[in-house]
Amino acid sequence: MSRVGKKPVAVPGGVKVSLSGRCVNVEGPKGSLSFEHRPEVGVAVDDGAKQVSVTLPDEQSGSRQARALWGTTRAVIQNMVIGVNEGYRKQLEIVGVGWGADIAGQVLKVNVGFASPVSVPIPQGVAVKVEKQLVTIEGPDKQAVGQFAAQVRSVKKPEPYQGKGIKYADEVIRRKQGKQFGA
Repeated sequence: MSRVGKKPVAVPGGVKVSLSGRCVNVEGPKGSLSFEHRPEVGVAVDDGAKQVSVTLPDEQSGSRQARALWGTTRAVIQNMVIGVNEGYRKQLEIVGVGWGADIAGQVLKVNVGFASPVSVPIPQGVAVKVEKQLVTIEGPDKQAVGQFAAQVRSVKKPEPYQGKGIKYADEVIRRKQGKQFGA
């Protein structure tokens, strides 16, 4: 039995969850998100108790695939509720002399030592702010925020000798010593 799938998702005040067929719609102060769950699991919205419960039908209880989707569906709905209420945020640091980033319309231009800046298109529903060498990515969709942050980081991953590159703000880069002369 899934320990994650059993727990109901609490819906805070100001967030509205609706169900139409297999599509779960969540609306809140930060925006609205929708998700179409798989037919192997069932989703029920209880407006009185302000919670969403994900169930596994009896005919699907022996299926390994259905049990895996049970917990995953509950986690996705939980992330949607948190996202529209509080939002998600990732911060990236650009480490290197003269390196930085700039926003031009819906494109993030990253200058990290290549001959010309690298352009990364900003997806819909994601807000990006740049302050010198700090890039802040915010949005209600956890997957979109994380994917865009990973895309920007992959432009120039941090290297272990000098620590230059694009890294997450809370990431720790293990440094290597390098070659020693005259030993």
